[in-house]
Amino acid sequence: MSYLYETHLHTSQISACGESRGREYIRGYKQLGYTGIIVTDHFYRGNCTVNRNLPWREWVNQYCRGFEDARNEGARQGLDVFFGWEETFDGDDYLIYGLGKEWLMEHPEAARWSRREQFLAVREAGGCVVHAHPFRQHYYIRSITLAPALVDAVEAANAGNHEQYYDALALRYAKKLGLPVTAGSDVHDTVQLAAGDVFGVYLNKKMETIADYAAAIRGNAIAGLKMPHGRCDSRGDEKAVLPVDILDAEERSAAQDLWDFLKN
Repeated sequence: MSYLYETHLHTSQISACGESRGREYIRGYKQLGYTGIIVTDHFYRGNCTVNRNLPWREWVNQYCRGFEDARNEGARQGLDVFFGWEETFDGDDYLIYGLGKEWLMEHPEAARWSRREQFLAVREAGGCVVHAHPFRQHYYIRSITLAPALVDAVEAANAGNHEQYYDALALRYAKKLGLPVTAGSDVHDTVQLAAGDVFGVYLNKKMETIADYAAAIRGNAIAGLKMPHGRCDSRGDEKAVLPVDILDAEERSAAQDLWDFLKN
């Protein structure tokens, strides 16, 4: 038996780009057969509505409102709801799993982390870092930034990507580096959910806490991806139009074929 989870979801309470409240997602995901969802609202550097002048603990309390709204309704309807977040750097986004509200309360430095500090701190605490939609090309993204040594997995399929080849590039990137892959909807409203345009991951074991998902990623135990057939298929002629920067020079040799493919 496998269990289906949404891994990338935004609420209107916290993500400025979100259009549906946390509780409004529950019925739709339950009807589609999902076991649970992970709320990943935009974090401190991202498109977040929470006032950054608040004291840290109050900021975290406010930040968790969308998740808690979804969790409470999920408990009422019988859908598991878990906590994560999506942090942004220079147009590159990372999904953080495995840690909770209380952990965040005790780590105000999370608001100032570099990519490397984020990766080391999250992993030390038992969590994981997934590069979200790494090859997305959009008006607000100036370049594609890859940090292969600072992630545990790659989001290979993202329903919010308007061009399917972004996902093909992500899957190729992950395979070159031998990283696990995930899929998520990047859902911002229930209209997308009602249309059935939602992705996810299958696990062979039901999650009890968000730490279980981090362990599944770090243990390369994702059982499968929910996405349209052929979503990540590569035609062989995909190109990254934007400039590409691979942050860790020592990782370039491990991804040399991909590096040449993207730069030429």
